[in-house]
Amino acid sequence: MGDLFSAIWDVGTTETAYTAAARFAVVLAFAAAGEWVAERAGTLNISVEAMILGGAFAAAMGYHATGSVAVGLVLGAIAGAVVASVQAQMSHRLTADQFVVGLTLNILVLGIVGFLESEWKPSTRTASVVEVPLLVDIPLIGPALFGQPWPFYLIYLVVPLFAWLVHRTRWGLEVRSVGENPQAADVSGIDVNRRRRQSIYLGGLSAGLGGGYLLLGQVGRFDPGIVAGRGFIALVAVIFGGWTLRGAIFGCLLFGSVLSFRLTLPGLGYELNNEMLSSLPSLVTIAAMALFAHAVRQPEALARPFIRGLK
Repeated sequence: MGDLFSAIWDVGTTETAYTAAARFAVVLAFAAAGEWVAERAGTLNISVEAMILGGAFAAAMGYHATGSVAVGLVLGAIAGAVVASVQAQMSHRLTADQFVVGLTLNILVLGIVGFLESEWKPSTRTASVVEVPLLVDIPLIGPALFGQPWPFYLIYLVVPLFAWLVHRTRWGLEVRSVGENPQAADVSGIDVNRRRRQSIYLGGLSAGLGGGYLLLGQVGRFDPGIVAGRGFIALVAVIFGGWTLRGAIFGCLLFGSVLSFRLTLPGLGYELNNEMLSSLPSLVTIAAMALFAHAVRQPEALARPFIRGLK
């Protein structure tokens, strides 16, 4: 037990641990912010994993073709939106089961991307690091928050933008209403399924951008297994955060810290059970689900399809 506390202390006082935690958390935050919008509209997108993976591959192809990180990120966001459009049309126009659609998309995109990657083998690299003067000199957290590859800083725009859209615009009010009481929203003249589709498109753009950042801001080389369950962790972060944006971002930071802890320990010379360390993120995810899934209030109509005239 003493070794565990010593390890936690050493990791908590290591600058690289904070930097790694921030990089891991930002990928989750891109996906979780978009998923938060979608879930406030009453949709549950299991296909977040596919959106991130599609975004990462499109970003790889965009960079391979043009040599531009910006082009890669734009194509990544578009690819995420393409996956989201399939989810949206199948779930909220054809009323197919959204869980089945999501799981199918995860498998389909993984297969397509695996095949295309083996054929084209895109070459990529990570974006250049941009340090914010003065702020980067803050002890421990300065380099983590203000000394990262430049796509990292897009999260500082995405999160406030989504908060403003959902809480400060008429569109956001309608999105929240269709997530709480779609029948009442329909009577008020709101096209319920259109708002739900739009929220999924926004989530796909954000998750695809997160996939682009994962590749061009963190990993630097594409592999079909690059996402490694991050889409599902982002889903849990939204639940962990009680369907609030600040709570979801806090959840992303928590899970990012766990991933960083797992990777930082060996670098500090600690020899702990490798299997236990590898399973730590999954264990924390399961624990968070068990503790918070029933302790918070979800949108009333979450995961319930809307068909006019049916309650």
